[in-house]
Amino acid sequence: MADANPNIAEMTFEDALRALEDVVRRLESGEVPLDDSINLYEQGEKLRQHCQARLDAAQAKIEKIVQAPDGRAVGTAPFDTDA
Repeated sequence: MADANPNIAEMTFEDALRALEDVVRRLESGEVPLDDSINLYEQGEKLRQHCQARLDAAQAKIEKIVQAPDGRAVGTAPFDTDA
């Protein structure tokens, strides 16, 4: 890895996802020593949590268009995960 301790909180979703994929690839290779594997796993978990938080934040911003009976858009409403 180019940077063993990137500031995950400042990473974009895409950068964090790429870093997570790299961690998974390295762990799956089976060529990483045990202590390094543990550190990689911990970093991977932090990256996973960051990605999930970014997805949750994006979902919270999604709005659906509210239509009048005649089909006209009359506004927006918060995204409803149950709908």
